[in-house]
Amino acid sequence: MLIGFAGLGRMGRPMAANLARAGHTILAYDPGPNKGAPKGITVVGSAVELTEASLTISMLPDGATTRALVVEGLTGAADGHLHVVMGTVGPEVVREMAGAERMDIIDAPVSGSVSMAETATITTMVGGSTEQFERIRPVLAAMTSAQFHTGPAGSGSAAKLAVNAVLAALSQGIAEGLLIAEAGDLDLKVFYDVLRNSAAGAPYVGYKEQAFLSPGAAGVAAPVSLIRKDLGLALDLAHRQQLSLPGAEAAYMVLGDATEAGLGDEDMAQVLAALRLRNALPIS
Repeated sequence: MLIGFAGLGRMGRPMAANLARAGHTILAYDPGPNKGAPKGITVVGSAVELTEASLTISMLPDGATTRALVVEGLTGAADGHLHVVMGTVGPEVVREMAGAERMDIIDAPVSGSVSMAETATITTMVGGSTEQFERIRPVLAAMTSAQFHTGPAGSGSAAKLAVNAVLAALSQGIAEGLLIAEAGDLDLKVFYDVLRNSAAGAPYVGYKEQAFLSPGAAGVAAPVSLIRKDLGLALDLAHRQQLSLPGAEAAYMVLGDATEAGLGDEDMAQVLAALRLRNALPIS
């Protein structure tokens, strides 16, 4: 299948590569500086050229960039064109575009790290009709290990925001637990072994061990700035429904502290460093 793919960033690049490995023909465009493309992918010079395909996918960092792609770049798409928003942009942006554009628009944001994108083991949450879900599911299966139909357009984005609110809370919980353990004179590696095997030992706790205990040796799975953006969207959604979420608001504040400390491009586990700074403790 010919597929147009917009966004060759940290997550989009391996996702597009997996589509190509599955036998699809990929036309790729990135609104940022041209960094080249994985083997088997043809880079085009404008978003307009993506409309040669009847199916396009965007994996872009925010709603403004995604809206610009759809409204300005995909205007020449033929009737029946389907665009899949896989970046985390929030449900309102998806619903707005789905209601205003003549093409079909659904959302399928993903949960998982860059390494999971490389191995096609990320999860996607799909907002669209049942027919649209069945149409796109084989394509999504080339990039993801699990595909969930969450409801109409926008519901996938709502699910992603809810998931990332939990991840932000988990990160802060781990960081605070480490500080409590340290205050009690525990060896942090020993404590982490206890934590990983305790009732609180969610899978996330296990695979973030290096990021928390040896951040210099760990890669960046999801940067502070991106998680803070997603959590801000989650809080916007909650506030529109007049919900008070003190845990999410506290996590958002600490992520803001990490950003102000120059850690925005570092892994989200650097909330530990932000809490250390808040408590006038050495970072390492």
